[in-house]
Amino acid sequence: MFRLVAVILLLVAGPALAQDKPVNIRPDLAEVTVPTPDGPARIARIQDNANELSGEWARTSRACPPFCVQPMSPAEGVTTIGELELLEMLQDPEVVVMDSRTPEWFANGSIPGAVNVPYTQVIDYLGELGCEPDFDGWDCAAPKRVALFCNGNWCGQSPTAIRNMIEAGYPADHISYYRGGMQAWRLLGLTVTHD
Repeated sequence: MFRLVAVILLLVAGPALAQDKPVNIRPDLAEVTVPTPDGPARIARIQDNANELSGEWARTSRACPPFCVQPMSPAEGVTTIGELELLEMLQDPEVVVMDSRTPEWFANGSIPGAVNVPYTQVIDYLGELGCEPDFDGWDCAAPKRVALFCNGNWCGQSPTAIRNMIEAGYPADHISYYRGGMQAWRLLGLTVTHD
């Protein structure tokens, strides 16, 4: 009988207790501040313990093609990263975090501190990443470290951009791929621009 009462109390009180809990990024980290062109931006998680994804980001199935599940790594030598690694990169002034989605997607919300470099224009941006034009295309002897992302595991925009960069001469070992993209970022309730 005692166990039954304890289970009932846990079921009734459990959700209420969970709502009082803070939602940190990790146990020892509640928020991160990153530089942006508009000044410092705070990245934290939504503090509503009942928050849920809705709209476009809650969709689990999209037509393939074009929205096919992407490989864990878009090219040999590229490092696939998660949210904690991306947060570290966002705080590093030597790293460029690129949202490789089209401008319409970027305008509807992105990761604070990311710059919009559409996947169709990434080669035109190589000069900003430490590459120099030469007669054969690009000389990337002094490249910056970069991280690219797009809409998520089903989005091919950042993998396409990464492969194009490598083909143009950008070293794969200077590229990181945040495969989870905006869908995983939003799933974790992390701060989004323009929301």
